[in-house]
Amino acid sequence: MKDTHITQPQFAMIWFGAALSIAEIMTGTYLAPLGLTQGLYAIILGHIIGGILLFGAGLIGGRLRQGSMNTTAFSFGPLGAKGFAFLNMLQLIGWTSIMIYDAMLALQTLAPLSPMIWTIAIGALVILWLFIGLHNTGYMQAIVSLLLLSLTFYMGMHMIAQWPSESNLVSDGSMSFIAALELSIAMPLSWLPLISDYTRESKHPFTASLTSATIYTVTSIVMYTLGLSAAIFGGGDSIITIMMNAGLGLAGLLVIIFSTVTTTFMDAYSAGVSSTTIYNSASSKGIAVIVTIVGTIAAILYPMDDITDFLYLIGSVFTPMIAILLADYFMNRQQVQTLSAFLVRGTIWAVSVGLYHYMLHSESTVGATLPAFTMAFIITTIIGFVSKAVKVSTEVKQP
Repeated sequence: MKDTHITQPQFAMIWFGAALSIAEIMTGTYLAPLGLTQGLYAIILGHIIGGILLFGAGLIGGRLRQGSMNTTAFSFGPLGAKGFAFLNMLQLIGWTSIMIYDAMLALQTLAPLSPMIWTIAIGALVILWLFIGLHNTGYMQAIVSLLLLSLTFYMGMHMIAQWPSESNLVSDGSMSFIAALELSIAMPLSWLPLISDYTRESKHPFTASLTSATIYTVTSIVMYTLGLSAAIFGGGDSIITIMMNAGLGLAGLLVIIFSTVTTTFMDAYSAGVSSTTIYNSASSKGIAVIVTIVGTIAAILYPMDDITDFLYLIGSVFTPMIAILLADYFMNRQQVQTLSAFLVRGTIWAVSVGLYHYMLHSESTVGATLPAFTMAFIITTIIGFVSKAVKVSTEVKQP
């Protein structure tokens, strides 16, 4: 019988491809007002925090052998899982649109054609990748990953050669460290509702989750740093600037096309997996194709030049969700069973989402992610402890 498990090298290639994206580089450019040193601190610290949460989510899904949104039923019940699956599908449609749109802008500059032609072409390549399948990319995925790694290394060396003295790289005060930190945390969090769709296919959940989270985190840090460097002293604030300054023509086209396809494939694929949480008989591949088509149409119709608010929205929804799930799985160590407990966790989640947005727009010195996560995690742990104590007390009193 054919082994359908994903291997560790495949996990490494999948998550390397996920992090190597135009969106990662563009988000890094947003941190330029903070300066190089503070910007790097924010990038590294934010990705470590986000990477740890990514690892936890992948480990739960791998051990339960369930897709990301199915795992949320552990804390929120079947109906809650359907709700999160729907929210996840919406954000994945958004990501599909953003990735295709950003790639179209870059390709249209490097090789002027009709924007619609580039957009449709990229969407078609993503659909082709979906039909090739997660288990059948084989040497093609390996070759693509090595190509992208080589080009990324070349661009990085080119940017390092242009770095001026540290004295020239100071903040202009228009972005706080906390705001930059939140943008760095938000990108790994955007992958949190997807990671279990892959780790569930592993023989060794811990290793697969650690590999996935580590490869993604390190690569994403590099991508953010490329964007930050380009915006500060690279003569511009876009992927096009980096490509042009590095003298990349055809190679630039290839890196944009393949990085977009490998990343957007994951968005569409996981949207299909999430659809099966909502309706068991749904065709995950069919839904993935539909999501790609919808995302392609949206990329044609709507401008998507600033994704900061989109990232914050993702963080507000999924930070409390993973906090509650981690608390129930690792601290309370039991699946939630009753309707009242589902409702309590739904309330904790909703209040934590509100806290996230409040802290985001306040003058907080601790940001929004940590307070929202901490509140949801601690309250869920306490409620679980109290519930166990009450259950034990009731059992003791029974004759």
